[in-house]
Amino acid sequence: MKTANKLAILLSLAALVPFASAKTPESAYIESCAKGPGMPVPVTVVAPSVGRGYAGATVELEFVVDATGLPTDLKVKSSPDRTLAEAVVEAVKEWRFAPAVRDGSPVATKVALPVRIIDDPLAGTRYAMK
Repeated sequence: MKTANKLAILLSLAALVPFASAKTPESAYIESCAKGPGMPVPVTVVAPSVGRGYAGATVELEFVVDATGLPTDLKVKSSPDRTLAEAVVEAVKEWRFAPAVRDGSPVATKVALPVRIIDDPLAGTRYAMK
């Protein structure tokens, strides 16, 4: 009886594997980023919460990724409107980075980031990607 229960639990867990490996838009974005010692690399991405009407819009940001991987000194360089810019800035404040490395030590680095809003009809959610 115990063996049968263990087998049922294992089979149930195996059925969940395809769901566990499904990529979120955020994880796909992180995987697509260029990686190198001279540039900060996002390790945590938070999508802005925006309405469907912003699909296709782009917000251009400039900021510094400090030596601890936090985005600081965020500035909006261009945006279709203030509401969208504020939503994107609030989301990017939550991002975390592996900082750029120079001579073996983490360093602060200025970043220019275009954030394009994409509407994903399959998932029913809106998210941002470069």
